[in-house]
Amino acid sequence: MKLNTINAESGKGERLDVFITKQVQEISRTTVKKMISQGLVFVDGVVAKPSLLLEGTEHVSFTLLSTETTTNKIEPEKMSLKILYEDNHLIAINKNAGITVHPGAGQNSGTLVNGLLFHFNKLSDINGSFRPGIVHRLDKDTSGVILIAKNNGAHIHLSKQFEERVIKKKYFAITWGIFDKESGEIVSPIARSKKDPTSFIINDKGKDSKTSFSSKPLGQYTSEVSFFPLTGRTHQIRVHSASMGNPIFGDEKYGGGKTRSKGFMPEVSKKLNRILTSLGRHALHAETITFIHPREQKEITISAEIPKELLSVKNDLTNLHV
Repeated sequence: MKLNTINAESGKGERLDVFITKQVQEISRTTVKKMISQGLVFVDGVVAKPSLLLEGTEHVSFTLLSTETTTNKIEPEKMSLKILYEDNHLIAINKNAGITVHPGAGQNSGTLVNGLLFHFNKLSDINGSFRPGIVHRLDKDTSGVILIAKNNGAHIHLSKQFEERVIKKKYFAITWGIFDKESGEIVSPIARSKKDPTSFIINDKGKDSKTSFSSKPLGQYTSEVSFFPLTGRTHQIRVHSASMGNPIFGDEKYGGGKTRSKGFMPEVSKKLNRILTSLGRHALHAETITFIHPREQKEITISAEIPKELLSVKNDLTNLHV
């Protein structure tokens, strides 16, 4: 399904749902509200609320759905979940790469939410029927720990921690190239690309974004990096790493795919391509998350083991020599 993007200049002072209804006359305001509740409408790259009042400077992106599609319910699906932690308030899951977190444009099945609905009777419903329990997200090909709220109280508490940047996250990554320094901060604003609404770019007019890192060489051609995002922008680590000239290994969208290996000697390129093919994902994993428990008010750290395929690639790259 096509993602449409329009300038909100003519909608200054209007509610978001009213503005979209005026712009797309073939759908009703009720349908627009359903699209928004399902997380299919973005304002400057952020999932929006129907009541948002537009300032006229924003870019509104959305996917049109038929009435039949928007009324579909999300069905529970039997799915193997790696549960790292569970109590009466929250769940921590080790998400596999290749799994989308929640239903969206063109995908109503096979998501983490479908699996959650099969395993759990009650999840928070603040984010609507298409995103029950979802407090934050991981990209489809990013594996690792993700928090799920069982009730609205826990959801609100955890969301506030994300907003106030109380929650600490650590990501394991393999990147192309050797970093210029062992540790540092990447402070570059991020905005949605106007050319490709599914991508993000470094842009002075974007949202403030900050990522700390520590790195060490991994063989001759790559690095092992720990990333610590201090803000929570979409694709933040992937965009920031690529902006340093060190895209995530296997990340086709941001220059870390097979085209990156073309600049090496033929023998090296062949080996790198073989490793990329065997990996079949980008090398980014949410390794740990630290937060304050919404009920017990104590700090908790939850870790997700680095997947075997990433450890295998790490070993292959370490031993890759000409």
